[in-house]
Amino acid sequence: MRCMREIDWKIEGSRGEAIHGTTHEVDGEATCNLVIAHGFKGYKDYGLFPWLANKAAEAGAITHRFNFSHSGMLAGDGPFERPDLFEADSWNTQVNDLKAVIANCSSELPTILLGHSRGGVAILLAVGRGVINVDRLIPISAPSTCNPLSEEMQQAMLRNGFLESPSSRTDQKLRIGRVFLDEQIADPEQHDLLALVANIEVPISVIHGEDDETVLVSSGEAIAQVAKNATFRSIHGGNHVFNTPNPFPLDGKPSHQLAGVWSAVLDVIRS
Repeated sequence: MRCMREIDWKIEGSRGEAIHGTTHEVDGEATCNLVIAHGFKGYKDYGLFPWLANKAAEAGAITHRFNFSHSGMLAGDGPFERPDLFEADSWNTQVNDLKAVIANCSSELPTILLGHSRGGVAILLAVGRGVINVDRLIPISAPSTCNPLSEEMQQAMLRNGFLESPSSRTDQKLRIGRVFLDEQIADPEQHDLLALVANIEVPISVIHGEDDETVLVSSGEAIAQVAKNATFRSIHGGNHVFNTPNPFPLDGKPSHQLAGVWSAVLDVIRS
């Protein structure tokens, strides 16, 4: 089976902002839907995502990758076109976006959600809150908390209204707005990630690189430990992006670490 074609699309997401996506169709009978959610400062065309999506489509999964509506990215792969949206992003906007995406790709097929880094947190929140129903979850390189900010950083955010967060990819001076923290203060239960994970009934396949310096492997272990039905796959030598450059071509030779991720994802697709 091979990927038949890619279809670009746009739907309305959180607060009426646009979600730009790409669907990889399959040539032949499809077995499931796979939805790929990117992480902080990521986007649907970044590094490993197009490659993973293409491999999944070859394996029979109709695969959807998309840009969160408040990621700052629109349809391209260049700079952040909407830094104002990036500043207004929050867990709630991401959960609402996932609800819209799942509704857009719903069918009789089983649905698998894959989220990288902050996208991994978003998919766990969306299912843990009961906002969406899916069949399997694959958090990759995911933190085990919604709030990674130190007390000092939180106070600075509340005082100034934002934290600066430069992009090493584009050299833009982005901001994280205080809405990110305000919503968590206002509703701590809906942001208690591990407590929400503990209530998830569907299988969770946690994947994490052993050498991830951005999000330590202990975070993936913590998620797997509290889940009712989880497996944990550590990737030897894997960093946060599994040693994959950006951009990475569809016909590129994957690193040993990315190949390990794909092996784990394929096991879920075939299960």
